[in-house]
Amino acid sequence: MFNRILNHLEEWLITFLIGAATLVIFFAVAHRFLSGVPWIQDYTVKLNVSWAQELCIYMFVWMAKFGAAYGVRTGIHVGVDVIIRKLTGTPQKALVLFGLLAGALFTGIVATLGANFVWHMSQTDQVSADLEMPMWIVYLCVPLGTSLMCYRFLQVAWSFTRTGELPHHDHGHVEGIEDVAAVAVPSDQELAHGDRK
Repeated sequence: MFNRILNHLEEWLITFLIGAATLVIFFAVAHRFLSGVPWIQDYTVKLNVSWAQELCIYMFVWMAKFGAAYGVRTGIHVGVDVIIRKLTGTPQKALVLFGLLAGALFTGIVATLGANFVWHMSQTDQVSADLEMPMWIVYLCVPLGTSLMCYRFLQVAWSFTRTGELPHHDHGHVEGIEDVAAVAVPSDQELAHGDRK
């Protein structure tokens, strides 16, 4: 139950951030274009959208941190597995488990250091240049996203120890489109003779 809620929150956050960033970029580009139109520029010049670029950068950074955790959960990260594929049995499982636990250790350390950094940043009055947002809020994505990634590594490692399977992402599969059975295509010879299956 907890994992299902966390999965949905993760997916909705990533979806919201990429959608909102796209809208903000569209608005900023439309504003820049309309500022050159003679009858409209009188109105658009009054709008200050200098904050749009900074906001988009922050949204994409947050999306990347949580997207990395999503990648661990779904198995979409690229990995070098030449040696792992050459091994079989217990050595292969031990190496995979070592890699997952090393990822969990690394992300756990980064999350801890990130939380310490954010804590010290929150004690200052530093704000961003255009949005004037407290910088500790901007940097909060480091401990949150990386600790979620650490949890995902541990989750995948636990699942691997029980089932022996890793999450796999099929790059040819599109969510929401059902798989269609392969259709038999007649050969050139069959077409020449008019034979059809």
